[in-house]
Amino acid sequence: MCAKARPLDLACPPVNLAEGESFAYMTPFRPGAKTIHNESEHDMIRDSIKAAQVSAMKAGDKPRLAAVRLILAKLKDKDIELRTATNVPDDDTLVVDVLQKMVKQRRESIAMYQQGGRQELADAEAAEVAVIEEFLPAQMGEDEVKAAIESITSELGASGMKDMGRVISELKARHGSQLDMGKASGLVKAALA
Repeated sequence: MCAKARPLDLACPPVNLAEGESFAYMTPFRPGAKTIHNESEHDMIRDSIKAAQVSAMKAGDKPRLAAVRLILAKLKDKDIELRTATNVPDDDTLVVDVLQKMVKQRRESIAMYQQGGRQELADAEAAEVAVIEEFLPAQMGEDEVKAAIESITSELGASGMKDMGRVISELKARHGSQLDMGKASGLVKAALA
């Protein structure tokens, strides 16, 4: 004697998300619901990096493709790190911050490779720096940085080295994506000395 066949239960198991959260790819989308990654029209730098990856793949440019993939991997790492953050910065600000850190790391590596007599590795790092810098906003020249420092010191009434932290924080808030803060801090120190 055959047992009665039961109908299959094809219902999806429940997904544990925080209250008000939904996956970006789930439908229907509830207006105002918090998504894990809100892609907006403001993700311009990120979009240009993804487009560069596609064009490098089509062109068969392996060194450029490797550098672009490194950038995307770092951005993915940062996105994962910020999942638990309470205040997430604007996407372009986040991307610029990641790119600036990557450039700084590579410049330090270039100096170390040159000191060690490994010019081929230094050249590879310099090629990566060139690709990364394509996606950074135009950097301020030294004269522009000095002018910005001068205006901030006069606005804040900064007179000595004790005000250096205030000047640097204001400079970073206003022009952080357009300048190298390592060089800028030296210029601030010279201006306040």
